[in-house]
Amino acid sequence: MAPEPQAAALRSAGNEQFRSGQYGQAAALYSRALALLEAAEEKDAEEMSVLHSNRAACYLKDGNCSLCVKDCTVALDLVPFGIKPLLRRAAAYEALERYQLAYVDYKTVLQIDCTVQAAHDGVNRMTKALLEKDGPEWRQKLPRIPSVPVSAQRRWDFPRAESQKAALRTKLNETAPVGKEVPTAAATERAKTLKEEGNELVRKGNHKKAIEKYRESLRLNQESSTYTNRALCYLSLKQYKETIQDCTEALKLDARNIKAFYRRAQAFKELKDYKSSIADVSSLLKIEPKNTAAQKLLKELNRV
Repeated sequence: MAPEPQAAALRSAGNEQFRSGQYGQAAALYSRALALLEAAEEKDAEEMSVLHSNRAACYLKDGNCSLCVKDCTVALDLVPFGIKPLLRRAAAYEALERYQLAYVDYKTVLQIDCTVQAAHDGVNRMTKALLEKDGPEWRQKLPRIPSVPVSAQRRWDFPRAESQKAALRTKLNETAPVGKEVPTAAATERAKTLKEEGNELVRKGNHKKAIEKYRESLRLNQESSTYTNRALCYLSLKQYKETIQDCTEALKLDARNIKAFYRRAQAFKELKDYKSSIADVSSLLKIEPKNTAAQKLLKELNRV
């Protein structure tokens, strides 16, 4: 069997695993597909770019932001100015607190398609973070923002119908809230009620049912605090990978979320990923230097 059909089948299987939340298995399938294409005589740059971008989405979901950045960069080397890898790399940079690079990627996306709400939201978050970090002259410290050629804009815009563009903006699965629609007042209120019901279940020690309430709430309105609340439930149930995923989502929405950094650090510690745990605690202490729980956790990690 030729490598291209095999790679396509592996990619499809990887997509199914991703949709099921099996990010490690999905990444392994994408890796197998890439190995086939890399061994082929004629390499399909576009397909390889998609596979690197998809694998990056898996890494992002699992909190492996450095690997996400690496794969997105390869994807963009193969096919420059891809919206998905740019958004995923921006989200990873943001989680790594590399705000200048995240800002550049979000701004680049807006040159390609100015209707991507996630990029507008990202620019707003990064502007706030950089203003706090570097002061009023933060723009002078930015790396160069690349100019997107018209040909690249046409490549992403012309071939797809408006319905496809809308689907891309609302379904860039796998990264920070891409193309997220603003919830209605009724949806927001219902999400709040469900979240409060989840909080009450947590107080009663019923973490499994609380997770269901938070899941329903997040379907209606994505809030950073709802993700961190659900992460606490996963942490209590020793579902550490799910904890990491929810904390990562929370940090995409609020890059200074103390609870997200702390709970993700706890999960990394339980998984014996001490380097990542220390990185999260250090990030937390930059925001809140006198956080005693974080100081205590850092001491424990330094003794490991």
